Amino acid sequence: MDGRQRLHEHVSRAYSFAFQPIVDVAARRIASHEALIRGRAGESAASVLGSVPAGELYRFDEESRVVALELAAGIGFDGQLNLNFLPRGLEASETAVTSTVEAAHRCGVGPGRIVLEVTEGEVIGNAARFAQAMDAYRCLGVRVAIDDFGAGYAGLNLLADFQPDAVKLDMNLVRGIAGRGPRQAIVRAVAQACFDLGIELVAEGVETLDEYRWLAGEGICLFQGYLFARPAFERLPAANLPSAAK
Repeated sequence: MDGRQRLHEHVSRAYSFAFQPIVDVAARRIASHEALIRGRAGESAASVLGSVPAGELYRFDEESRVVALELAAGIGFDGQLNLNFLPRGLEASETAVTSTVEAAHRCGVGPGRIVLEVTEGEVIGNAARFAQAMDAYRCLGVRVAIDDFGAGYAGLNLLADFQPDAVKLDMNLVRGIAGRGPRQAIVRAVAQACFDLGIELVAEGVETLDEYRWLAGEGICLFQGYLFARPAFERLPAANLPSAAK
């Protein structure tokens, strides 16, 4: 058994995925599901990834997306599937994204239904190379989202140099936003930039009706968070769709 086969066996045995919906409140539907890596005893993503030897991390990341796709297809997901992606894996493996596309085809999932999520901090300092690589892979049909937007220092440069398909607002910006003027100003500016550039904007980590209603009042339609659904291990949870009316 070669190293790739051993790693795939370890991945399948050691962890699986929970799924959390991203909802479109305007259309009153689930727009996508994010696959969230979890240990089989409920261990967090950080715990699972922290147990992987440093030299195998990017190959592990690549293989895990295949596992997530196969699981999602097996439990009948519809719409889009958001998969987390370590962009430095592009330098470690020539198949970092193509293996995901190939797995999607095997599962009967069009690449246009796959969204690769990368955090803002992971591409800082190498934004130009990242943009070039991601544009090439977008030609395969996959979409790209910048996660935790607003948590780092490269956000506006990323939007200037590389227009992703979607931006996910960092949950620390969202938390308690209904009563926090400075955060409101920042989110309004980011929302306007995304609207102008044709980039989808997702508010993640939304937990309260006050947060949701303020954000919906600013024209945001895509949401993710405990208010709508908690992650469900190896299944697709139903989503709560509250009214935006105050």
